Amino acid sequence: MFAKVDKEHARLAAAGTLIGAGTVLSGDIVFSGALRIDGEVRGNVRTRDARSGTLVIGERGRIEGDVNVARLVVHGVVTGRVDACELVQLRATARIDCDVVYTLAEIDPGAVVSGQLLQNAPPRGVPAESPPAQAEAQNP
Repeated sequence: MFAKVDKEHARLAAAGTLIGAGTVLSGDIVFSGALRIDGEVRGNVRTRDARSGTLVIGERGRIEGDVNVARLVVHGVVTGRVDACELVQLRATARIDCDVVYTLAEIDPGAVVSGQLLQNAPPRGVPAESPPAQAEAQNP
């Protein structure tokens, strides 16, 4: 399921804005739609309404600032608070040095998070998992 989601995000990011490798941008970025960062951003990155938009950080991409988007795919480095109201995908090369607030998450083996993972309530239609004690009590 997630492979399909990742391909969709890659397609969206390819059709959006690109900050290429070797580019260093200082200042905050506010975007709509999709943004892919393969360079370096020293500032906050967010979508216009924080409830939409896809941000992809490539393997050579780096953000030193806060991130506030709906969907986030990280292959690179983020230093600052992350808030992904829908989905965060941390690929094997991801290095996160901050707290990550998410609703749904996919973390590949090898990804490193130096901070807290803080889950929002799951979206409607996604069942919450039963705590282990309750699951055992229901299945004697």
